[in-house]
Order: sequence, then structure tokens, then C-alpha cells
Amino acid sequence: MRVYHWLDANLEKWILILAYVTCAGIVFVEVVRRFLFNDQAAWSTTVPAYMFLWLTWLGCSYAVRLRVHLRFAELRNQFPRSVQYALMQLDYILYIVFGVVVIYWAIDLLDLQILNESLVPGTDDLPAWWFYMATPVGWTLLLFRVTQCAVQDFLDFKNGRPLKTSATLGD
Repeated sequence: MRVYHWLDANLEKWILILAYVTCAGIVFVEVVRRFLFNDQAAWSTTVPAYMFLWLTWLGCSYAVRLRVHLRFAELRNQFPRSVQYALMQLDYILYIVFGVVVIYWAIDLLDLQILNESLVPGTDDLPAWWFYMATPVGWTLLLFRVTQCAVQDFLDFKNGRPLKTSATLGD
């Protein structure tokens, strides 16, 4: 259970940090190589762009986990508690519906990349599907986070605890 709790609290954060550091490192090294040595790796412009797929979708999942995603908390906080709860559940239902659609079509695109044996431009052997996998993986994790929030909100509502209608990155 300790491993699960650590992963639950840190999975997206550490993958995001690793991906950001890797992107920044590639860009920095290749800019230096371009200006000092008039040379640049052919893949140096495409790999960081592809890595942003992982940054985007895992970042969305992390935002949902922290409850700092886009919402209209100031307006919702004016409503009675039961309406706030109903609107939060509506959000979760919409997330799930949209997420299922995204995952379905992302898997279709991922399958196409695998079948065509697509490579990342500028490389000889780096499969593009590694990066296209970010969308279904990220959205699956996002839907897991949505489910966690929905369950927590249900328990809070049922037990009379305050609803978590807003948060900040420091919470």
C-alpha cells in the first residue's frame, strides 16, 4: 500500500519533471551546438515537440488530481451546497464522456502508428507510437483522477464535510 500511496501522490509530478528536464536539456544542448558548432541533431526539433504530448496530458491529469483545472469556482461558490455538488458531478460525467471519446480515437491513431511502423522524424529507429501513447495513457490516468475526486466529493457531501470547490497549487 505504501507504493500505491507514493505513486498516487507523485506519479504525474515526477514524470512531468523528468519530461521537462529532458526537453529543456535537448533544446539547450542543440541551441549551443547550432550556434557554436553550426551543427544540430535532425531529431532535436521533433522529439521535444512529441514530448509535449506527455507533458500536456499528464499535466491535465495532475491538475485534476490537485483540483486546479479550469472551472468556475467563484460562481459556483455562490450556490447552495447541493447545487455545487450536482454541478461537480455533472463535470465528472462530462469528463468521463469526453475522455472515453478521446481514448477511443487516440487508440485508433496509436494503432495506425504501430501498423505503419512510423518513426519520429529525424530518427532511424525511434517509434512514434511511444509518444502517441501519451494521449490514451494520460486520459486514462485523468479519468482515474476524476473518479477519485468524484468518490471523495460523494463522501464529503454524504458526511457533511465542506466540498472542495477550489484549490491552489500549494494545497
